[in-house]
Amino acid sequence: MDIYKQLKTYFGYDMFKKGQEKLIKGILEGYDVLGIMPTGGGKSLCYQLPAVILEGVTIVVSPLISLMKDQVDALQEMGIEAACINSTLQTSELVEIMQEIESNRYKIVFVAPERLNSNSFMNMIRHIKVSLIAIDEAHCISQWGHDFRPSYLEIPRFIKRFKDRPVVAAFTATATKEIIVEIKALIGLQKPLEVTTGFDRPNLFYQVVKEGNKLAYLTNYLSNHFQEESGIIYCATRKTVEALVKKLKEKGISASGYHGGMETEVRQRNQESFMFNRTRIIVATNAFGMGIDKPDVRFVIHYNMPKNMEAYYQEAGRGGRDGEESHCILMYSPSDVVKQKLMIAGEEVAAEREALQYKNLQYLIDFCHTNDCLRNKILGYFGEEVTKENCGKCSNCLDQSEMMDITVEAQKVLSCIYRVNQRYGANIVIQVLRGSKNKKILEQGLNQVSTYNIMKDYSEKAIREVIMTLSARNYIHITTDKFPVLKLTSQSREVLQGKVKVYHKKDLIEKSLSENKKDVLGKKITDDYDEELLSLLKELRHTIAGEHNLPPFMIFHDRTLKEMASCFPQSQEAFLKISGVGMKKFENYGEKFLELIKDYCIRKKIDASLQEDKSHKSNEETEYSRYQLTYNCYLEGLSLEEIASKRDFKPATILQHLVRCQQEGLEIDWRRFMDDPAKEEAVIEVVKKIGAQKLKPIKEALPQDISYEDIRVVIIKNAL
Repeated sequence: MDIYKQLKTYFGYDMFKKGQEKLIKGILEGYDVLGIMPTGGGKSLCYQLPAVILEGVTIVVSPLISLMKDQVDALQEMGIEAACINSTLQTSELVEIMQEIESNRYKIVFVAPERLNSNSFMNMIRHIKVSLIAIDEAHCISQWGHDFRPSYLEIPRFIKRFKDRPVVAAFTATATKEIIVEIKALIGLQKPLEVTTGFDRPNLFYQVVKEGNKLAYLTNYLSNHFQEESGIIYCATRKTVEALVKKLKEKGISASGYHGGMETEVRQRNQESFMFNRTRIIVATNAFGMGIDKPDVRFVIHYNMPKNMEAYYQEAGRGGRDGEESHCILMYSPSDVVKQKLMIAGEEVAAEREALQYKNLQYLIDFCHTNDCLRNKILGYFGEEVTKENCGKCSNCLDQSEMMDITVEAQKVLSCIYRVNQRYGANIVIQVLRGSKNKKILEQGLNQVSTYNIMKDYSEKAIREVIMTLSARNYIHITTDKFPVLKLTSQSREVLQGKVKVYHKKDLIEKSLSENKKDVLGKKITDDYDEELLSLLKELRHTIAGEHNLPPFMIFHDRTLKEMASCFPQSQEAFLKISGVGMKKFENYGEKFLELIKDYCIRKKIDASLQEDKSHKSNEETEYSRYQLTYNCYLEGLSLEEIASKRDFKPATILQHLVRCQQEGLEIDWRRFMDDPAKEEAVIEVVKKIGAQKLKPIKEALPQDISYEDIRVVIIKNAL
């Protein structure tokens, strides 16, 4: 039989995907097979094509009751007779289908595992030839997996009831090496041909986001990305699903919910609405599960952290099944970890399984705190060999954030863990380092250890970030208990002895207000820096760094360069007022940077005297965020021009402040600054034609009475 001819005739393809041909030929030659293939890798073809060729019927065991009918419809569209048997059928429908199966009408029959060993089903099976038993989502048989289904234990009992045993084929997209061993043993696969095509999904872009205001981040993301495309947002609880759907709808975002507590009709209606693009976004718990076969999902956002890496991989894998790029964003917060641990603690499972659940959760926590390639971290979990350090398609590999040396902070944390005899969890260690007078700290004499209060100037969040980073890099081991304890690993000695340096993203290590009040409250990064000058400053920094064989951030941080590009310092005095510039650095590098800035101002005819005071506003701005001050003016009902005059900024900068306020969750009514439908429509029409990248050509294409500020407001208001 020419399998390529059948492939083209029924499925319309000329070539197989990786691993498919080997598995199909193995089945046709009478071997049991085990296919471990990623979502979208073409598992279903591996049993559907043999089913067409083999004599008799193929039984497909699947937990996906909600999708069986879709699969049957799709096969019948291709000219392959198929049917399904599950609990949704009426008695009359079931009787009719079983009679048709006995009369050899169908080549493929989908069966829910619960139905396998019923008397009626077994009586029917005795009268037909079963050539192949295919088990989809085979990892569900393992009690150690993330998605154990007790009903799957019916499968080996079903297979053993055959006198003339059919070929057995098992398929899964997500399983560790340990689970694969268990799948083979529990199902009773006989010397199976095993094909693993790899767990990498090259078209998925992985990103971890640590954001205090999740809702603000999410709504901003949805307003600025994939405005017409479909996406899935996963939440940990039903309550979160319902609350988030409500908030998204209030903001004009098309979304519906899906969770196990909904009435079946509502749940099915919402799923269908999403599948048929009537609703753009579905917000769901993990009940929106395996086999969701919508190919054009452009983003999968985990609003809450899932329970382990397997769950994350499978849920994120529902994006980009068509092979096109899809964004997978995991929004991390410590409170999500607490929720997951409470869920684990609430399950009635064996102690051994509970310990494994904590261990698997910890791996995902480490994933959220690594600075290494996220894709490699996923592949490493499944035991796949990593071939390159930088995938070029995850947020870590593309991240150009400033890095800072946190070796001293790391040494303080590791020393504290040692001083408290490696007996406590993160909360106690943080309290000791910050000098807490908590009753438990005092009662246990932890205020007497040498590391007590040595990080008093750091926020709890900053120290926790250091701890989790050290854990992710295996300098700290966090025990996988209900109440985890911090332990030192053998590798921690290298950090303590200064043999290894530890670096981390600067923006995630936040010093407390008492240590650096100006840095946190003043936030002297200006939004209105000169981008061209910044680019030149970065080039100069790169050249100097190369000459001195140093990382660029050790010359000056991006933040410092941005302030230079905003304030245009012309003298040593002005240069030394820039945040991050000390006398030593000025002596080493200052003259070169000053010379570049002066030449730039002359060439561009910039009056630097008007700019230098930008970083030295009144003491008022050391008490409040500049954005909050702008928002306070907005609340007073002032016009854009009045706010700009009062705050001594350009109107364009005020608009940027207000955008930032909106991103932080504050309400902005943009109609206050542009409520002329005719003007707004004119701007939108021009922007659609020539894009929003440059304002000058937009302005030239519009009537003179439409100002640059009008254009900016329309672009912001309509997210153009």
